Amino acid sequence: MSTGKSGRESTGGVQSLQRAFELLEGLADTGGEASLSELAATTGLPMPTIHRLIRTLLSLGYVRQNANRRYALGSRLIRLGESASRQFGTWARPFLAELVDQVGETANLAVLERDEVVYVAQVPSTHSMRMFTEVGRRLLPHGTGVGKAMLSQLPADQVRELLRRTGMPAYTPHTHTEPDQLLSHLATIAEQGYSLDESEQELGVRCIAVPLSDAPVPAAISVSGPEGRLTKEAVTHIAPLVIDVARRLSKQVNEHDLEVGS
Repeated sequence: MSTGKSGRESTGGVQSLQRAFELLEGLADTGGEASLSELAATTGLPMPTIHRLIRTLLSLGYVRQNANRRYALGSRLIRLGESASRQFGTWARPFLAELVDQVGETANLAVLERDEVVYVAQVPSTHSMRMFTEVGRRLLPHGTGVGKAMLSQLPADQVRELLRRTGMPAYTPHTHTEPDQLLSHLATIAEQGYSLDESEQELGVRCIAVPLSDAPVPAAISVSGPEGRLTKEAVTHIAPLVIDVARRLSKQVNEHDLEVGS
């Protein structure tokens, strides 16, 4: 198989289609806005190819040109992303339900979208006192268990750039608000395989979150509940269960991608 300048192997598909998606992913990798020269550097595509593809994507609404003449992801991608997120949530629900059966607390699936954590699926606990994070809710990643789990899988320079764009407001007195401190914390999360939200997003709530591996977008699952039930001692027993479910959900997602691409 041959490998193009973008570093991806040719799959025998339609090259122009592959390159169009490489261009869209390149835009996403730059934070959603870039110049043509930045896209050339990011994707490795020839400038004439980028000009031709950009014109087509502009006409279809998948790319837009801002007043500063830089290019950004277009609004027509939102519908595709929302549909994909709903499908992702459908795949995840049986795994989340299994977690609820095992630990008795609310289970969630979230993805990282446009610098924000978006909750795309949930199975609630059967307890009368339980945690509700409605599907569709958006939060900044530095102050959530699922957000920190996802950030722990990204390169440090990419995390710094994201934090620069979003800022680090404090949801509670326990929220991380310093980039260096958070980056050190993320290294620990990456090593242990899960993150904890210790009243960082909401006082009195503890959350255990685990990133999905090799997902098409950064994603994580979590269980959350009152600190009185989800104690530090309970975390030692529950974290391995969440890690196991995340591993199996990641495997299913990756196998589905292979089936679609075969």
